[in-house]
Amino acid sequence: FFLKELHGIFPWLVESIFGSLDGIIVGWNLRCLQGRTNPTEYSVALDFLDPSGPMMKLVYKLQAEEYRYDFPVSYLPGPVKASIQEQVLPECSLYHNKVQFPSSGGLGLNLALNPFEYYMFYFAISLITQKNSPVTHHVSPSNSAYFILVDTYLKCFLPTEGSVLPPPSSNPGGAIPSPTPRSPAVPFTSYGMHHTSLLKRHIAHQPSVNADPASQEIWRSETLLQIFVEMWLHHYSLEMYQKMQSPHVKLEVLHYRLSISSKHHGSPAQSSYQALHAYQESFKPTEEHVLVVRLLVKHLHAFSNSLKPEPLSPSAHSHTASPLEEFKRVVIPRFVQEKLYIFLQHCFGHWPLDASFRAVLEMWLSYLQPWRYAPEKPPQSAEPLPRSVSEKWAAFIQENLLMYTKLFVGFLNRALRTDLVSPKNALMVFRVAKVFAQPNLAEMIQKGEQLFLEPELVIPHRQHRLFMTPTLGGSFLSSWPPAITDASFKVKSHVYSLEGQDFQYKQMFGTEVRNLVLKLAQLICQAQQTAKSISDHSAETMASQSFFSWFRFTPSETNGSYTGNDLDEIGQDSIKKTDEYLEKALEYLCQIFKLNEAQLTQMMMKCGTAQDENGKKQLPDCIESEDGLVLTPLGRYQIINGLRRFEVQYQGDTELQPIRSYENATLVRLLFRLSSALNERFADQMDVLCSREDFVGRFCRYHLTNPHLIQKIRCSPVVKDRTSQNWGPRISLRFLASYRTLISLMLIYFIASWFYIGPVGCTFIILIGYFLYAVIMTLFSEGWKPHEH
Repeated sequence: FFLKELHGIFPWLVESIFGSLDGIIVGWNLRCLQGRTNPTEYSVALDFLDPSGPMMKLVYKLQAEEYRYDFPVSYLPGPVKASIQEQVLPECSLYHNKVQFPSSGGLGLNLALNPFEYYMFYFAISLITQKNSPVTHHVSPSNSAYFILVDTYLKCFLPTEGSVLPPPSSNPGGAIPSPTPRSPAVPFTSYGMHHTSLLKRHIAHQPSVNADPASQEIWRSETLLQIFVEMWLHHYSLEMYQKMQSPHVKLEVLHYRLSISSKHHGSPAQSSYQALHAYQESFKPTEEHVLVVRLLVKHLHAFSNSLKPEPLSPSAHSHTASPLEEFKRVVIPRFVQEKLYIFLQHCFGHWPLDASFRAVLEMWLSYLQPWRYAPEKPPQSAEPLPRSVSEKWAAFIQENLLMYTKLFVGFLNRALRTDLVSPKNALMVFRVAKVFAQPNLAEMIQKGEQLFLEPELVIPHRQHRLFMTPTLGGSFLSSWPPAITDASFKVKSHVYSLEGQDFQYKQMFGTEVRNLVLKLAQLICQAQQTAKSISDHSAETMASQSFFSWFRFTPSETNGSYTGNDLDEIGQDSIKKTDEYLEKALEYLCQIFKLNEAQLTQMMMKCGTAQDENGKKQLPDCIESEDGLVLTPLGRYQIINGLRRFEVQYQGDTELQPIRSYENATLVRLLFRLSSALNERFADQMDVLCSREDFVGRFCRYHLTNPHLIQKIRCSPVVKDRTSQNWGPRISLRFLASYRTLISLMLIYFIASWFYIGPVGCTFIILIGYFLYAVIMTLFSEGWKPHEH
């Protein structure tokens, strides 16, 4: 094909692979394409889209001709789209000199992208736009073609070993040029002091782009990372966006908007309304989205940790450091940290309180532990002792202090609202406690907090957006008095750049957070007691279902209460795991916060005494009122988390209770009609017999009445006075509809046939045996409730 023809079909080809931006065209559906179910399509897609495959070769051919392709601004992430529509240029250099107004009659703004950028924009945004694609089978996100391609691109363009492979060139001895600066198509003001591109800074003194091979090494890496971060992480609410803006930038933007409000077509009010709507669009990341971001985080840690040791001579460093090495040094703090922090805050605040939060949790914990992806191997030891966090990571912890402290507080607030009796929720608490309990980590976090809280007597008025801009000239401390240490300055700049200068910091090891940890510890103790009581109840239930219970005419738990927890269905092994997770989590929390052993002992005893003399849980916390018991906020919290519950029992007409799973529905209805006919026909005779005071009367009362239970039933706080209904003597044949009863009778008839006893004789023996049993029970326990249910 000629290049012009390739240029014409390139947008169509990209859309047919990754799908349309509006999600109508699915494309190849790479997110659902797996080698296990579609091995041929899977391998073809990976080979075609490989960094050295046909598709990328086409991209590089078009790149050499400096073609441009329009990408609609309306499909960019909400904050970027709104700021561009408001004539405010985003701080990311990816958008600089690319925004263009449409031609006469056109609709909407567009970005003029080179082929590599256009391809990667579509690839990255397909993770979000194609989230509702149809799935006919279970898909494992980590095994999909999309996930594998992300990993492949990261390893190719952000290599941990060696350098980026040069793009294939059709010109012998030539190179594919990096993007050249273009004149802006529309005047914009920047909403922040943006960082200069590493590529531009490195080649600013070069007479020709092609003259420096190192520049070819860095521009694709920086572009790829910026696109991934912008498409996957640059999503947050209007309030978060406003909080990130410094006062002087807000004032600058306001003056600019007032000066241009009359120059642009369209109503300013309508433009502002559209921008506000764009900011407030609900962003709900999927679990797959979070897993891909975690893959990005893990690779960036490995990429950053592959940085070569710095030379002893500073002058040697300035002349020998390649752009890729410089990129490794700043890749996390400059390109990822801020947006990832906001993304995590959004997930912590909006993710459902269920086990799917595990994906977000593991992504957060991966970012907190860069030492796990360091090239050095831990020393092998006979005992698997926890590995101590080296002091060399103190700078990373201090410059990411909010990632450790504020998000930990956010997790505490989530954990206090979840059911810790669930094994999956208990596992998440265990994972967080285990990570933060690593030796020396808590001390380094505490040291970071101390650096942040150092007095600021000599620091003038702060403009926090400038703190993270070392490219303005000189070092971080060149314009400041030497009274504040470099480490303290970096911690303060990190906190104020993310949260604003009016941020009220909450110490992780302060009194308020310590009280939250104590509440969590108490909740863990209560969850352990709840799991133990459920386990004991399950064991008692299994023990009560003995062989002889099969021959009784009543099911063992006709009016049994519902436990309200899924542990009975999960099994004893999961209950044991829950207890182990909670026990270790409590131990780790004690190590992190140096909790007093006496406090914990008292807490455990308090939880232990929360059971009454029968070993049952107490009622939820209530207060007396005119309408009876009313739940307090603590009582509602106890019910929601499964800590306490009311014993729910059926208290209506036993003949009209719902058909159970162990009953035959047809037999229940037929026997109910038969019982109703007999009761209506012989009601007066049964009343006379049951009113007698002799043995016959006691015998009839035993079979025909339903006496009140001796034990007191603790009712749910609905009605203070519950009128009890006396149903009178009646016949109940519903027990014959129970599968257990039917199977027992069949088993008895089957055994009797071995002894050559016919059905009639066997029935007579059963009736005689039951009559003797009923006589004995009538003599010794008139008040005992019989088989009726």
